[in-house]
Amino acid sequence: MTKEEFLKRMKEDTEWAPGWEAIEQEFARLYPHQEPKHYATLMTARAILGGNEFLDGYSVYQSPKGFLHIVTFGMTELYAEADAFGGEWNKWGYEMTFKLKEQDAEHCLWAMDMLSNLARYTYTTKRFFEPYQYIAGNGKSLHIEEDSAITALLTVPDTEARTLNTLYGKTEFIQLVGITEQELEAVKSGACDARTLCSLMQAYNPDLVTDMRRTKSFL
Repeated sequence: MTKEEFLKRMKEDTEWAPGWEAIEQEFARLYPHQEPKHYATLMTARAILGGNEFLDGYSVYQSPKGFLHIVTFGMTELYAEADAFGGEWNKWGYEMTFKLKEQDAEHCLWAMDMLSNLARYTYTTKRFFEPYQYIAGNGKSLHIEEDSAITALLTVPDTEARTLNTLYGKTEFIQLVGITEQELEAVKSGACDARTLCSLMQAYNPDLVTDMRRTKSFL
């Protein structure tokens, strides 16, 4: 699409959201004929209106492999924005995903809160995430209402969602993966790098699904 065609479409369709459509199209490829459970953030809470919510929402898909696949909307440019057209990277360049071993989307609300906090961190500090980094917690369960050995996160390229070349530039999908405190300390100390840990995990868990009931350490 040329810039002129983009501007024409933008003028004719005031509700056009090409960035949003690109995300949905990729997940429609993964989950054909499935209508996701979508959770929109409160408009009045959004940062553009003075609030502290930097994401517009989340969609939750049911994988036939037995987990829920969450994707964020808001780390990239979602709506028609002339100044963003033709960039190298689409805003922060990625949306976040999380694969959780659950069956009910309502049991994923805590994970959406976590993703919201990570988005707020990036927008307010201007520090973005890249694959194969660790995100330390406070040594306690990621889900404060559930006793779990999963206390921290690794960032990896989503094992299924592909990198997109959108009208606004490249959009990656960075997947957050829950790890134990023992695994975190090994990565922090250099005893095991993040890529190696991911490889060890994928031997048993190819899609790097986070299971908050996991007690086994991969190190």
